[in-house]
Amino acid sequence: MLHENLKKLRKARGLSQEDLAEQLHVVRQTVSKWEQGLSVPDAELLIRLAEALGTTVGALLGEPEEPAPLTELQEIAIKLELLNDRFARQQERKRKGWRCLFIAVIIVTAVSLLLSLLQPHILQLHSFPLRGDIGIIGGADGPTSIIVASAKPTAADFLVHLLVIAAAVYGLSRTKKP
Repeated sequence: MLHENLKKLRKARGLSQEDLAEQLHVVRQTVSKWEQGLSVPDAELLIRLAEALGTTVGALLGEPEEPAPLTELQEIAIKLELLNDRFARQQERKRKGWRCLFIAVIIVTAVSLLLSLLQPHILQLHSFPLRGDIGIIGGADGPTSIIVASAKPTAADFLVHLLVIAAAVYGLSRTKKP
């Protein structure tokens, strides 16, 4: 483990075996033997070797390094990132909810408009016996259904339906994904 870590750290620092040997006051062959796993440095050299490579003795020997404690600023940044993510998800849910509402309003209003426009024609097709605006279907024991035929939709009714649809389409367009 030491030999692998030593070689990796030396190369990461851009040092040759010769450069490292000079810093430690040993010959290049000694560094080569350490890297091949043929020998190991004594305790004093191990400490100097870790300093030369900018690491700890534990890291050189393969002990897992404990992560450095987070600074207060890093902790705040992590918390802000979590809050921002949660807020973005809430906003996305709201956006989707509004879109569903606008689609439902468009569908209901369009169906309502269509039915109000076709109602007189539908009633005539079925030849309901209408007397004015009321038709009664019944049996021997009394009426079972009462049909109320409304008057034809006025221009104001038509305009209200169109305005509701236009407002819902506008709302739908405003809730598109950015």
